[in-house]
Amino acid sequence: MDILNALVALTNFVLIPATAYGSQLALGALGVTLIYGILRFSNFAHGDTMAFGTMCTILVTWMFQSMGVSFGVLPTALLALPFGILGTMALVLFTDRTVYRFYRQQRVKPVVMVMVSLGVMFIMNGLVRFIIGPGNQRFADGERFIIKARAFKEMTGLNEGLAIKTSQGITVVTAILVVAVLFWFLNKTRTGKSMRAYSDNEDLALLSGINPDRVVMITWLIVAALATIAGVLYGLDKSFKPFTYFQLLLPIFAAAIVGGLGNPLGAIAGGFVIAFSEVLVTYAWKKVLIYLMPEGMGPEGLAQLLSTDYKFAVSFMILVVVLLFKPTGLFKGKAV
Repeated sequence: MDILNALVALTNFVLIPATAYGSQLALGALGVTLIYGILRFSNFAHGDTMAFGTMCTILVTWMFQSMGVSFGVLPTALLALPFGILGTMALVLFTDRTVYRFYRQQRVKPVVMVMVSLGVMFIMNGLVRFIIGPGNQRFADGERFIIKARAFKEMTGLNEGLAIKTSQGITVVTAILVVAVLFWFLNKTRTGKSMRAYSDNEDLALLSGINPDRVVMITWLIVAALATIAGVLYGLDKSFKPFTYFQLLLPIFAAAIVGGLGNPLGAIAGGFVIAFSEVLVTYAWKKVLIYLMPEGMGPEGLAQLLSTDYKFAVSFMILVVVLLFKPTGLFKGKAV
């Protein structure tokens, strides 16, 4: 019985949150890796692109709620999500036309594009804060839990309850669907194959008649969709605060680099590696250990390796180790 209680506690506080967080990081890292693989620069504005898409979705959600429009047991934000994606697509295309295209035509070094993306990042960050404010915003409605802890206890007779939030279930299902559609698009459609050819060899792709402007435009549209979906899922699961999305840039880049920057499969794997590492290191293991150890021998403290305040330090440490010993990442992306 104690083993079952320990397993439920581990599932409730580690496995489920880490899986949802890993799905969010994987979608964010996919956007970073597509920009790096196809446009050949590290886009430091990606976190704030996620924030902008989430902000657009929140504003449309509030409008729907004021009109009495809902999505039943599901969050209204899911109805507003397509509008958030369209708003983000318009922003990134405008940014590419007015900023990135000039530097791309000049064939500047990637480090120059990185510095340009930093400037875009600060502008986007200021824009989001100006429109919606710097504080926390919660936009979840609908049913909050798929399984409630009290109902689980009554059903099983265990001391520990299992709670699965609706947002966590939506996150995992959405991530699976989005990844499946993206891989189908990249591998089966003519446009997707053109993007992969352009990524492998730009000059050869141009000789084959591939339109580079079209490849760039479609890449930005896909990245805008991925950024908005990842941002909204993160906001639904936790809360929306513009600065939090700036902070998310570190674990997202860590996920992309750990998996192999430029490799979509690596981005997904890296997202889960970073998420589980952060959660496992910052989780207070006292509750699980009390169930597993003989009575009276359980730990007196929290049995926590690092405080949750230092969870981003875990991403940083993993990133440094990977860059030192395996710069191409787990799935052999392009060397950083």
